[in-house]
Amino acid sequence: MIKNKIHKEGKVAKAIEKVTAKLPSDLFLWTSFVAMGAALTFKLTGRDHWGLFIGQWAAPILIMGLYNKLVKVEGHDKQSK
Repeated sequence: MIKNKIHKEGKVAKAIEKVTAKLPSDLFLWTSFVAMGAALTFKLTGRDHWGLFIGQWAAPILIMGLYNKLVKVEGHDKQSK
């Protein structure tokens, strides 16, 4: 049988949550769109390597946005209350 254990966040995770909670979720979405647009611009102007480099930023930025949203919804504050 699995018992529910209370999981406590470390100091680093709490510090990250505290900072990211201040950022709006839309910031990550729009930043990834800007990265995609910049990558397309670089690609169309013949700077393929820069286009690929900047284009690879979109997915990690969206993942950071997902983490930000999860922290806001299911962060350690919810368990502490």
